[in-house]
Amino acid sequence: MIKLEPRGERSSTMAYLSPVLAAVLTMLTGLVVFTLLGVDPVEALITILYVPISDTHGLAELCVKTAPILLCAIGLSVAFKAKIWNIGAEGQLLMGGLFGSYIALQLIEAEGFWVLPLVLIAGALGGMVWSGIAAILKVRFNTNEILTTIMMNYIALNVLLWAVHGPLKDPEGYNFPESALFGESALLPILIDNTRVHFGMALALFAVVAVWVLMSRSFYGFQIKVMGMDAGAARLSGFKEKRLAYFALLLSGGLAGLAGVGEVAGPIGQLIPQISPGYGYAAIIVAFLGRLHPVGILLASLLMALLYMGGEMAQISLGLPLALTGMFQGMLLFYLLACDVLISFRIRLKPKKITPTPPSILASDTQG
Repeated sequence: MIKLEPRGERSSTMAYLSPVLAAVLTMLTGLVVFTLLGVDPVEALITILYVPISDTHGLAELCVKTAPILLCAIGLSVAFKAKIWNIGAEGQLLMGGLFGSYIALQLIEAEGFWVLPLVLIAGALGGMVWSGIAAILKVRFNTNEILTTIMMNYIALNVLLWAVHGPLKDPEGYNFPESALFGESALLPILIDNTRVHFGMALALFAVVAVWVLMSRSFYGFQIKVMGMDAGAARLSGFKEKRLAYFALLLSGGLAGLAGVGEVAGPIGQLIPQISPGYGYAAIIVAFLGRLHPVGILLASLLMALLYMGGEMAQISLGLPLALTGMFQGMLLFYLLACDVLISFRIRLKPKKITPTPPSILASDTQG
């Protein structure tokens, strides 16, 4: 019989090393999978982890894919610190893209510096509206936020599909499900010439710094951490638990919405059904892989963006399925959780107890 026995003290060193160990175990498992698929495992890993960033163009594309993941993950880290499990970053990202696209299309002929800030604010508000619904349900009706945010992801996707096939579809787009191209004033400026690196990456880095300051240098961040560690102690200390829950969910939703509008106003330049290949879901893994710390989340976001690029490269070069990206994400999360369990618990093999038969029963059996 296998039993998990709590360790005396959790190792802080191993807590930070476990993401590295999880990544190594994921790569080793990948070698086995590639071998079973009949592909040279070393060549496959090089194709996934090195080839996409082997030149300046690849590094630029890494930044483009990192920006939305980083924005979503850094927002989720605040909610997760408060033990509020916002699983709806994907839906909040989609709604941010939808809200921002609506404003951009209404101002398609407008010119001026004020257009882009208005589009970005609309996108952030879209994410906040979507997470705000979950916040109201949680605070007022004690509804489980895991269930509501997951379900709202699918609602957001279908609202986006309705909009892009209906009122926001380009009337001159030959019936393709996409909006008109945004005006120049609504597009994020390019930071590096001859690349697609846009201002969204700068916003993501600013968000990392801002969240670090909030959580480590402000009393509000201290309250969030206390609420996450012990909600009862937070209430006894006079902290406004409901207000903190609203703040955490609205902040994470706003940053996810900013990620969504950053995609449509950045590399895409219009509203399409495929705003995100799953950045909001990947951000959940990134937040835990980065140990809810801004620097760790930044590094984990770069790794996750590399996996997205590597999956596409493996599909093109080696003929492997694009689902490879999801497989690596799943293995990474599995090994991370397994490492965390083994850090906090040790495995004990407990022999099964054999209950002896009472003498009275033996005697009755003999007489019979």
